[in-house]
Amino acid sequence: MKKQVVFILAYLFSGIFFQANAQDPFLNKRADWLQKAEKYKPALVSREVSPQWVVRSIQDSSAFQGWRMEKVPGIEAVYSSSFKKQSGIILDFGEHLTGHFTFKLKLLSATSDAPIRFKFTFGEVPAELNTPFDPYPGGLSRAWLQDEIVTVITVPSEITIPRRLSFRYVKIELLGSSPGFDFAFDKITLSATTSVTNKAPELPAGTDPLTNKIYRIGLNTLKECMQTVYEDGPKRDLRLWIGDLYLEALANTYSYQNHDLTKRCLYLLAALADKTGWLHATVYESPVPAPQEGQHCMDYSLIYNVALLEYLKATGDRETALDLWPVVIRQIEVVQNYLTPELIYDMQKQPQIWLVFDWKDALNRHAPMQGLTIFALQKSYELATLLGKEKEVTHWPALIKQMKKAARKHFYDKKQGVIVSGEQRQVSYLSQAWMVLSETLNEKEGVRALTYALNDPNTCTVGSPYGQHYFLEALVKCNMRAEAKELMHRYWGGMVNKGADTFWEVYDPENDYLSPYNFFPINSYCHAWSCTPVYFINKYPEIFLEN
Repeated sequence: MKKQVVFILAYLFSGIFFQANAQDPFLNKRADWLQKAEKYKPALVSREVSPQWVVRSIQDSSAFQGWRMEKVPGIEAVYSSSFKKQSGIILDFGEHLTGHFTFKLKLLSATSDAPIRFKFTFGEVPAELNTPFDPYPGGLSRAWLQDEIVTVITVPSEITIPRRLSFRYVKIELLGSSPGFDFAFDKITLSATTSVTNKAPELPAGTDPLTNKIYRIGLNTLKECMQTVYEDGPKRDLRLWIGDLYLEALANTYSYQNHDLTKRCLYLLAALADKTGWLHATVYESPVPAPQEGQHCMDYSLIYNVALLEYLKATGDRETALDLWPVVIRQIEVVQNYLTPELIYDMQKQPQIWLVFDWKDALNRHAPMQGLTIFALQKSYELATLLGKEKEVTHWPALIKQMKKAARKHFYDKKQGVIVSGEQRQVSYLSQAWMVLSETLNEKEGVRALTYALNDPNTCTVGSPYGQHYFLEALVKCNMRAEAKELMHRYWGGMVNKGADTFWEVYDPENDYLSPYNFFPINSYCHAWSCTPVYFINKYPEIFLEN
């Protein structure tokens, strides 16, 4: 045992030495990886969609964020009557769409003698069209909000707004025109895009209506986010994040099976790792592929390894997995620099990086990070065995064993049968989930811990579909079938019952206005990490399709 501990400590310090002294470990691979990422860039498919209805906003305290839409007659009049009498009209496309918006104007009388100025406001949910954007209080760029002022010099004209948009509703206001002529819209369309070409499996006849709706909305959420990368949200950010990649790829495996998109994203992230080989949490495609410099999330870096494992298991593509194997090793080396001699993740040594886990400021992330690190190590070693690379990482099984032992000592309240985290000994859903997923707790212990968390009113709950995915996965792992199905129906079904046609970035059943950015209209209401009911329903039909 003493030799084993000495060996592990020596290996930890070897990672620190590597980072301080080695040159770029991927220097000779980056160009090839970028080339492969480009090779697997999908062609987007598009369809032209027109608005289906005219709607009006109804203030309703029982509706999501206080507003709902009501259909009214008049879609034909948009194209036949003077728009001067219709300013402020709201058009409903009938579904959430992502793409480029085009409108065409025609003359009704006389000749255009001055420009026309419009304001277009695009909304994913009704409240976006009914909440003043200015003065803007949010923590992200005001420019993400989807309002555009367009000046048309002459009529007739056809205009395509340069910015790609993501919405269901559009409000059109006339800001200025001349009394010397009259005009109407001749055409309003959206060229909607996605990289999805395959059809997802249908659910069996007789599936309960709520599960069917959750599944359909999950598929639409995934479809909208599958552009030329797995975007986290097509309205805002428009980039690739590791955490979203992992969950989208799981859902894709059990639906559209566009595995080349997963391959592209894995290569893109690898090619854009920092000069030490540590993955950036997020990267951009345009104008050229580039990382968001300095944006490191340790939990996301480790999840990359799991995403590569799941890609290999879904496709059998050993060539890609072997090509990217050095990235897996490097992420493990990086995290080992942040372990104490007792093999506990050191929150005091935590660099100036974000640990994601959930949109929940109150969450103590210490126990979840310990559990996730063990989970990622186990999955990385599983990948090693599938690739015949065990001899390169013979120390990993011992490290996993010792980290579990340390986790139980530091975080497990054996008397209460629950994981606690931080100085305040916080009990949270995600502390239990990650210790279950890492198999630090066995199934019997996991059932007890998860049950404790579910029943304790003081438990720190989950604030986002991302965190909820892992809690649901833990319930499934512990064979808590009734609780798993109830959670899906209560949480994702809650969004369905509040009118969602794609699932949201943030959802708290008790607070419709929750926003990590201090302004709820800037939230993404079609967000990749919320699509995983597609994965659960198709992978575990015995749980989610049983009546």
